Amino acid sequence: MEYNCIIVLGPTAVGKTSIGVAVADALDGEIISADSRQTYRKLNIGSGKDLDEYEVDGKIIPYHLIDIIDLPAEYTVYDYQKDFYKAFKEIQERGRLPVIVGGTGMYLDSIVRNYELVNIPENKELRKELEGLSLEELGKRVLKDQPVLHVMADLQERERLIKAIEIIEAKKAGYDTTSSSRPDIKPFIIGTTLPRPLMWENIRRRLEERIAEGMIDEVKEIHESGISFERLEKLGLEYRFCSEYLEGKYKSQEEMTEKLFIAIRQFAKRQETWFRMMEKKGVTINWLKPVPDKKERIEEALKLISGQKRV
Repeated sequence: MEYNCIIVLGPTAVGKTSIGVAVADALDGEIISADSRQTYRKLNIGSGKDLDEYEVDGKIIPYHLIDIIDLPAEYTVYDYQKDFYKAFKEIQERGRLPVIVGGTGMYLDSIVRNYELVNIPENKELRKELEGLSLEELGKRVLKDQPVLHVMADLQERERLIKAIEIIEAKKAGYDTTSSSRPDIKPFIIGTTLPRPLMWENIRRRLEERIAEGMIDEVKEIHESGISFERLEKLGLEYRFCSEYLEGKYKSQEEMTEKLFIAIRQFAKRQETWFRMMEKKGVTINWLKPVPDKKERIEEALKLISGQKRV
């Protein structure tokens, strides 16, 4: 198989970053993050940036799409695609290998399966026209122009259908799409995961470590800097639960921690479901053996890559 980039994906708390950094170090690469919250500045502990992991034997592995935007701005899949393509091209121009690392399924899928996205203002006239249509009628209108959806669940959400119709109409009107700037991407995709009990253990340990490091204080400081709890809650998981705790919605820190632990486990399951969906859509993911020893998984990853042809 010919490749010009490596992707390391998997659910949360399975060691993706360390594997990706080792691959980048061995193959003269640079990391492009595929994590939806690490794009934001100041979201350090809760998003698990762990920037110290990018240092290998005193050498910093370059990384991209981390700490690039400030709250309360919204960072969309469109923004990610646009920034990803720019970083990808620049890394290639330096003669280095892009190594994409992360677990945000929508970001990864948009790159691998080339989502055609367009950034458009809200079309008030069109929205008024669509107000009277039922969910089924909206779905039929979308499928007429876009018979293959990236996510079929979009047919069940009215706002997503309306947004899809806005995009379809914008394309017809000649708006530029992200596909116009897409470089040639030939990924070799490596997946890593762990048996559920070990993954749960890692999630628990990591959560307790983050709380001890000051994750709740981090959320408090961000809020006190002018970011509303409502905006923080939209970031999900750690930021949602810590915000709710600071708002007094839990009886104790222990109650918040336990509910957050359960929510992260559920999130990890959804990530795995997303990756299975990608495979069903024709994406080849080369899964590493789910062994606890990270060094063993790194060696297997490098062996798999060595059997492919870099172009």
